[in-house]
Amino acid sequence: MCGIFGIYRNVDAAANTALGLHALQHRGQEAAGIVSFNGERFFAHRDMGLVGEIFGDEEIIRALPGYAAIGHNRYSTSGETVARNTQPLFAHMDFGGFAVAHNGNLTNSMTLRKELVREGRIFQSTSDTEVIIHLIAKSRESTFKDRLIWALKKVIGAYCLVMLIDDKMIAVRDPYGVRPLSLGKLGEAYIVASESVAFDIIGAEFVRDIEPGEMLFIGNDGLESSFPFEKVNKRLDIFEYIYFSRPDSIVDGRSVYEARINIGRKLAEESHVDADVVVSVPDSGNPSAMGYAREANLPFEMGIIRNHYIGRTFIEPTDKIRHLGVKLKHNASRKCLEGKRVVLVDDSIVRGTTSRKIVEMVRAAGAKEIHFRVSSPPKTWPCFYGIDTPDRSKLIAANHTVEEVEKLIGVDSLKYISLDGLYQAMGEKGRNNDAPQFEDSVFTGDYPIPLVDVNGGNHSRDNISLIRETT
Repeated sequence: MCGIFGIYRNVDAAANTALGLHALQHRGQEAAGIVSFNGERFFAHRDMGLVGEIFGDEEIIRALPGYAAIGHNRYSTSGETVARNTQPLFAHMDFGGFAVAHNGNLTNSMTLRKELVREGRIFQSTSDTEVIIHLIAKSRESTFKDRLIWALKKVIGAYCLVMLIDDKMIAVRDPYGVRPLSLGKLGEAYIVASESVAFDIIGAEFVRDIEPGEMLFIGNDGLESSFPFEKVNKRLDIFEYIYFSRPDSIVDGRSVYEARINIGRKLAEESHVDADVVVSVPDSGNPSAMGYAREANLPFEMGIIRNHYIGRTFIEPTDKIRHLGVKLKHNASRKCLEGKRVVLVDDSIVRGTTSRKIVEMVRAAGAKEIHFRVSSPPKTWPCFYGIDTPDRSKLIAANHTVEEVEKLIGVDSLKYISLDGLYQAMGEKGRNNDAPQFEDSVFTGDYPIPLVDVNGGNHSRDNISLIRETT
């Protein structure tokens, strides 16, 4: 879920990268970094914390000169939450400097890492991204492009990459297109970013989505696009529309905001209940709650106020911090809730801990009834493609019926959108089970990319039922 950004041929490359990372802050809050290049040497600054804290000092930006830069916001799934895993990673290669920033998760990184260590390779981090650096260094192909292709054909998983070498910026998206990646332009400069909102903040133009399986070399002569990998059916993670991406982004040609409105409308169509008011769990639940309210012809109220100085509790790394974050992050508005039958809309239920505390807060504010509506189907399987979801034993919907979850979180009724309903809200007729249109493994247990580091790649639902994430 990390955020990546790169810009080539711009006099304010580092400053614009910092602004782009600021727009992508929602994709990772643990650490951030920038590597720049001025035609002669590379410069780097990385630290733990938020973008504004790390790059708010003009002196730091001035210490990152150059016409090219790449940046990264870290949300850890593979590797510890420590400074040495902060990206972009950098290495001196035989062909020159090499910097790389990665969004996603490699599902065979541990297997490859063990092989590389046995060969004598020395790792400086515990990030799966470093495997790519060692594979490029190991390759005996004659050109950098061929070495990169050779290396990426060895890795398995979800990845969007932005890389910097002496004379090029390179962007790559995995063949399934699990994570989003877009191309933009600012004057003569080309830009690559996880989401289109990163272009908006610097006044750049959205050009197009980088396609699944596409490798894009960006240099002084313009763009060179190729598709060196075996073609497979596209499987963008549907959770980009439900939760991850900012609502003002355009992801793979779809407005995230409109998608969430449509999901809310479909949710109301499937699970209408007599009520007085619709309230969202902010902020990702806002558009879906608005769509629900429109379809149900009910007023939408800001019955829960979010403290925007607190980060997303879902992506905090420990349960202790996550539980504290619930109290710090939200406050219920008694004026909107007292004596009301409330439809409470949220994007998902993971462990149930946050949902229960939100419900308790709304109940304490005087709500007469609480009807919980969820704009995604039950999350019953862990994710291995770049999202820090817990093992299956901690997913509340994997271990309890809807009726049991209803009682556990303390609501009068609980309904999730159906899987086909979710697909219909996205403009599809329903889920094509023979060739699913999205990556939806957290709902279905259908893992399209082999999980090599887990059960030797045996990723059937029967064999994955009790596994833990190991990468």
